[in-house]
Amino acid sequence: MPARTCQDFRRTLAQQDRRSFVKAGILGAAGLSLGDLLNVQAKANPSGKGSLSNVNNVIILWMRGGPSHHDMWDPKPDAPAEVRGEFGVMNTNVPGIRLSDMMPLSAKMMHKWSIIRSLHHHDAGHSAGDQICFTGYNPGPDPSENIYPSMGSVVSKQLGHLNPSMPPYVMIPKLLPGANSAYLGVSHKPFETQADPATVGPFRLPNFQLASGVTMEQVGDRKTLLRDFDRMRRDTDRTGQIDAADKFQAKAWEILTSDTARDAFDLDKEPMKLRERYGFRPSYDPKASDRCGAPNWAQRMILARRLVEAGVRLVTVDCRWWDTHVKAFESLRDGFLPRWDQAFTALIDDLDSRGLLDTTLILAWGEFGRTPKVNNNAGRDHYPNVFSGVMAGGPIKGGRVVGESDSNGAFPKNNPKTPQDVIATVYKHLGIDPEVNYMNNGRPIPVLPSGRPIEELM
Repeated sequence: MPARTCQDFRRTLAQQDRRSFVKAGILGAAGLSLGDLLNVQAKANPSGKGSLSNVNNVIILWMRGGPSHHDMWDPKPDAPAEVRGEFGVMNTNVPGIRLSDMMPLSAKMMHKWSIIRSLHHHDAGHSAGDQICFTGYNPGPDPSENIYPSMGSVVSKQLGHLNPSMPPYVMIPKLLPGANSAYLGVSHKPFETQADPATVGPFRLPNFQLASGVTMEQVGDRKTLLRDFDRMRRDTDRTGQIDAADKFQAKAWEILTSDTARDAFDLDKEPMKLRERYGFRPSYDPKASDRCGAPNWAQRMILARRLVEAGVRLVTVDCRWWDTHVKAFESLRDGFLPRWDQAFTALIDDLDSRGLLDTTLILAWGEFGRTPKVNNNAGRDHYPNVFSGVMAGGPIKGGRVVGESDSNGAFPKNNPKTPQDVIATVYKHLGIDPEVNYMNNGRPIPVLPSGRPIEELM
C-alpha cells in the first residue's frame, strides 16, 4: 500500500460515503445495543459531523500491572545485584542509549521511538494508578470507578466522529479501570470489541442481540433478515415499545449486515507474514496454561492499526498483566519481553510502511513501575516513585531520552515528568484543549488539572 500524507488521508475521509465507514461502527459497548449507542451519540452530536481539520490519532498500549523500568527501558548495570536484576544491557542504534538486553528488536529501532525515564506519581494501587494515567486526576473513594473522564472520552467529546458511522474511541477488548466517560455521559464511553483478537481461531465480534432470536449469523441471509426484521416490528408493536425500524436501529441493521464491516474485523485477511512479524501464533490459547503467563498481544495490536487506518481517533489496547511480584525474571525472559519486543516494533514498522506513523502517536506505559530492590520471591513490587513510558509516531522524534532516574532507579534525578505531562502531550497531538471546562453537578472542571506537553520529545 503506498504511503499516504495527512492531506491525502483527510481528502479520502471527506470523500467517503456513510456506508464505507461502517468498518468500526459494529463495535459495541457493555450494556447497550448498537442502535442505542448510535442514538445517544447522535443526540450528543446533532450535526453528525466531526472535525476533519485534524486526522491525527493515538494508540495507547496499556501495560497494566506496571512494567519494570529496570528490566526494560532504564537498566542500571552499575547498581548492586539486588537492584540491577538478572538481565544485562545492550547498546541501541542511537549512541548513548542502552536498553535491557532482552529487547534486541527495540534496540535496532531506537531511532523511531523515545523514552521518558523520570515519570512519577504518588499512589501504588493498580486502580488508583489507572485513574491517574487515564484521566490526569486522583481517584475518588472507589478507585475502580471513574469520577473524571478518560483521555478517550475527552477526545470523543471535543472532537467527535470523523464520520457518523465511526466510533471515535475504541477499547480492545474490554473496558479498563480508569478508561470510562464519567460525567461526560454514556455517549462518550469507549466502544468495546468484547471479543478478544488474541483468542484461538478467526476473530469475530460477538453477536449483537437486536431482537429475540436474531443473531449475526442469521442476518447474513437477507431473506432471514427481512423475515426477522418484520417479526421484530410485530413484537415491539405488541409490547408498545418504540418502532424498531427507527433510523438508529435501521443503521444498526445496516452495519450488522455489511460485508465491509465483517471484512474489517476479519484478521485472517491480514497476510500471514505480517501477522507473524507481530508475533502471531495460530496455536496460542490464552485459556491454556502458559508458563510465563504472558498473553499474545499480536492480533490486538494489528486490530488497533486497522482501526486507526479506518479513522478511529483513539484506540486503547489492553496489554496486561505486568504485575511481576514472583519469579519476575523467568516470566519476563520466557514470554513478556520477547513478545513485547516483537509486537511493539512490528506496530511501529507497520504504521510507518503505510504512511500512518506521522499522524499516529503510540504511547506505551503502565500505571507505575517496579521496586528498585528485587524482593524475596525474585520479583519486584509496585512502585510509583519513578517509572518509564515510551512514545513513538506523530510529533515524537525518535532516539531521545527525556529525564533521568537516580543510580538505583528509585527517584527522578533530573527533569521529572508526571502522567499529566504525558496526557498533555497526547492532547496536543490530537488538538485537544486541556483548559476547556466541563460541568459536573454544576461545577466547571477542566479537562486536565495540570501538566505541559513534553516538548523535548518533539
